[in-house]
Amino acid sequence: MTILNPLEMLFPKKFLGIDVGTSYIKVVEISRFGSRKKLDNYGELSSSSIYRKTFRTFEKNTLFLLSKDISRAISAIVEEAKMKTKQVVFSIPDYSTFITSFSLPPMTKEELNDAVRYEARLHVPLPLGEVDLDWQVIEGEPGDKKKSNLKILLAAVPNEVINQYQEIASNAKLEMLAMEAEVFGLIRSLVDDEEKRPIAIVDIGAQSTTCNIVEKRILKASHSFDASANELTRIISQSLTINFEDAEKLKNKYGILQNQEVLAGAKIREILLPLVDTMIREIENILNNFSQSRDREVQKIILAGGTALLPGLKEYFADRFKKEVEIANPFSGIFYPPILDDTLKKMGPGYAISVGMALRGLEY
Repeated sequence: MTILNPLEMLFPKKFLGIDVGTSYIKVVEISRFGSRKKLDNYGELSSSSIYRKTFRTFEKNTLFLLSKDISRAISAIVEEAKMKTKQVVFSIPDYSTFITSFSLPPMTKEELNDAVRYEARLHVPLPLGEVDLDWQVIEGEPGDKKKSNLKILLAAVPNEVINQYQEIASNAKLEMLAMEAEVFGLIRSLVDDEEKRPIAIVDIGAQSTTCNIVEKRILKASHSFDASANELTRIISQSLTINFEDAEKLKNKYGILQNQEVLAGAKIREILLPLVDTMIREIENILNNFSQSRDREVQKIILAGGTALLPGLKEYFADRFKKEVEIANPFSGIFYPPILDDTLKKMGPGYAISVGMALRGLEY
């Protein structure tokens, strides 16, 4: 049972959640009044609509944030949508976050912090002075009399990335309360408290796809691979010798639906299926590794990211995996005007991360 501060009954909490992608920035404003969460506003902006470049560029073998451009874009979204709050939680993409897990022998809470930092040196590919560490115990209990090993989930973010986001927030005149890896926003917005089964959240992003295995709302495994939304579009563009924008439209129109009467639809399916099958094989390997190491199977798959709505993809996944498959709907537990129902269901897969960030703010 949650006991609310009496002031929250009079002055609702309100936070922004911001997801800075390669080609899009998505912002949601969510408030809580009493126990009810409400969608106050949302907005997005594509880099192609204002620049001839993406919001991230490759530098030093990583995706570097174009801070000034991003700040201007965020300010434009906030102003256009008339968002009221200045308090924000940013998501950090998977490729800027190092996430791993490891086991430690039984120990007390007092011993745990030093032990985690010592073990982190063996796993994090950067000097610990150059990263910010966050960790949690995902299996076992410190000081447990049964003397069972402790399983630790560790996340490390380079200080350089943190500084970039702080600069973005400052330039956009926002107060950054926190930053969080995308996966934790996905879990918060897509997995119910009552869900105890192992499930997989497959987030198909512009640059990569990440398969996260979650049990009892705790991240158990996270693996990324190169098959991505942009790659799906790129192979259509190359196969048909058309520009990227036209290829994107064909991808979203036809997808991989079976028995398409239109010849163009059958051709698009033929072009896309090899890459979709590659994606599925990668996910199968991840699920099999989990099953073998944990002696239990993933029961359900949630598809997130805008490509989750690719025509025929949900059905194809259900047929190949023989599991329950659903499209991400982060707005399901949030109040909004009924007239927005269809719009938000279409937007949902692409807004799961930003909604998760705003919900993180409400936990303060």
